[in-house]
Amino acid sequence: MSHSNASPKYRLAVSAGLDYDHAKHQSVQVNGETLRLEDDRASFDLNVRIQDYTGYPDSSPKTSPYFEHPLHKNDQYSICFTFTPKQDINGNDLVFGNDFDKPLRHRLPPGFNAALRVVKWTIDSSLDGDAYADKPYLYSPALASWNQFRIGEKGQAQSSLMEKDLVVEEGADGQGLEERSKLDIPSTAAERQKFFQKEKNRESFVFEIGRTYMADFGNQYLSFSETAIRLPGIHIPVSGMVDEDNHELRYVLKDNKTGEVYLVVSYNLIKQDSENAAQEESK
Repeated sequence: MSHSNASPKYRLAVSAGLDYDHAKHQSVQVNGETLRLEDDRASFDLNVRIQDYTGYPDSSPKTSPYFEHPLHKNDQYSICFTFTPKQDINGNDLVFGNDFDKPLRHRLPPGFNAALRVVKWTIDSSLDGDAYADKPYLYSPALASWNQFRIGEKGQAQSSLMEKDLVVEEGADGQGLEERSKLDIPSTAAERQKFFQKEKNRESFVFEIGRTYMADFGNQYLSFSETAIRLPGIHIPVSGMVDEDNHELRYVLKDNKTGEVYLVVSYNLIKQDSENAAQEESK
């Protein structure tokens, strides 16, 4: 149910899966239990956190201890996961970002291009894409885009790789320390992101079969409670971009060379006078 007196026009529901097919996705309990996803290519433990959350399912806590951590007191959301590939993947091939099945250009608000320039200047200079294409996309090299990145060990037990309140911090565990040292990967998150903005550094990195990696992505600029993008000097209401064709924001981890998708986290705005709202209530 809503946490405000006025009924919202939309409520958020988050799902996740290993490809784009919504029929195969699982519902995510935001700020709650870890979701395990696995196939013959990789395994993931996923936590999604959203500050001041009022969406589905109703069992989702409104917030998470994550937002009390010194690294995240200003953040509005987080996609945090472990990633254990079952084949080697070159670091230059893996991208992370947003894509869409249908055009957005007729729904993009004034100031959107300015907002993108601000993002590239202040947040992620390696961001690449075309928001005005028939199938819009905005991707960054995964190694350069994740806010926190941690290299783990090979052969870690798969039972509890990600506790629901775990905060991933930049660094490494066990043999992962040697991997970071071997490639001269900087120890701080900001310097690591800058390091992997160079293609030659990404090409020298391999996501190894059987090794567990941890990543966290989020920021203070996308507010799901207000359904708005908030950048310095720019406020873009996301609800104005929602219609029958466009009501989903998805984050995708994929191989940009082959097009193979590994992980999809889908944020769906559910209209409250629709049959979809009743369906979400029943989940």
